[in-house]
Amino acid sequence: MSNIVAQTEMLVQPICEAAGVELVDVEYVKEGQSFFLRVYVDTPEGIDIDQCADVAEALSQQLDQQDYIEGEYVLEVSSPGAERPLKTQEAVKGALGSYINVRTYKAIDGQKEFEGYLTNFEDEIMQLEIMVKTRKKIVEIPYDMASKVRLAIKF
Repeated sequence: MSNIVAQTEMLVQPICEAAGVELVDVEYVKEGQSFFLRVYVDTPEGIDIDQCADVAEALSQQLDQQDYIEGEYVLEVSSPGAERPLKTQEAVKGALGSYINVRTYKAIDGQKEFEGYLTNFEDEIMQLEIMVKTRKKIVEIPYDMASKVRLAIKF
């Protein structure tokens, strides 16, 4: 499955560049009896349905030509939504000042999940300003300890 994701990323990257959109993520998942190839794209201004359709049409043609996915699947191209994943160090750097969610492989101060404002990202260390009860606290999370980083919505 990861091979399908990697091949799709290589196939869709030039399509995204030509369309002026950023490739955020690719996933190939089974839900119920069906397989889905999902491609998430975005721009700093947001994405619209026509941009998604353009990428989907171009990618669909390439997928038909390359034919590396066995069996039937559904291709979906869409926005990553408000809680988009931050999959690269560049994406994390671009989120400075944003409210984010970080999950870690191992506990840091007894926790494996943190939400707060990303105040700094240097030397592969993310600094988050989190709230502990009524006090602000800075927690440092090494980038390589993060299993998942995404934008979050603060309520």
